[in-house]
Amino acid sequence: MQNSQVRELLCFGIAPDGGNAALVVQHDHSSADQRQQFAKERNKPACVFIDTATDGSIVLDFFYPHMRSPLCSHATLAAARVLLSAEWPRLEVRTAMHDQPLTLILHDGEVFLQLSPQSAPQVDLPDGLAEQLLAAPGICLASPPAIASVGSPKLLLEVADSVTLQALTPDLQGIADWGKQQGVSGAYVWCRRPDGALEGRSFNHLNPAAEDCATGVAAGALCVLLKSSVTLYQGANLGTPCQLRAEFLDESILIGGKTEFA
Repeated sequence: MQNSQVRELLCFGIAPDGGNAALVVQHDHSSADQRQQFAKERNKPACVFIDTATDGSIVLDFFYPHMRSPLCSHATLAAARVLLSAEWPRLEVRTAMHDQPLTLILHDGEVFLQLSPQSAPQVDLPDGLAEQLLAAPGICLASPPAIASVGSPKLLLEVADSVTLQALTPDLQGIADWGKQQGVSGAYVWCRRPDGALEGRSFNHLNPAAEDCATGVAAGALCVLLKSSVTLYQGANLGTPCQLRAEFLDESILIGGKTEFA
């Protein structure tokens, strides 16, 4: 990491100097294990390493403090803010783990990620699964549980309202174990707000203090599930209110939100 360049950006924030933090690392040639150690030591929500393949293409390699990830949308937007300019407003890149193609776009001063819906694991979702994973006996979902993906599959659970959503204290170990067995990256619990927007919480960490304040891949997954554009609010309960936008374009999804250098 000696000759690498590290920048911190904040994504999706509503308040000034707020948002989900991501470290963008360039000119790095360390191993995956070294990158994982770096992400753990820095302890930011996500790190993305920008690599150049032998064919000249740009590859994005994502790490959370606890694991390497196939995709992280807020870190991708952070990379887009670093890479794009008025002279270079569009860039095709791919992911390190699954070779997934992504398009980075700069438009009217904002950065966007365009990507295609991905196949989701075909998993049996029995009655009582939500009660079990959310540690909420008797909870009634507002719609059937579903799995959708734009690159990192999410179990999507719709609850009745914001009060129910914010009161949840789920079985984080149970969610982690179930997700590992099924190839699903955590549970995303969401509800519809009276103003037509959505609100959600992500449960993808064993430590409650590590709850994500903005989960772009979940916004994309909801867009796929609902087959419509969504505005999603997240993180207010963590003191970092965020707004995410995902636009449904039939064959692709466009994810965007405020992305600034910290």
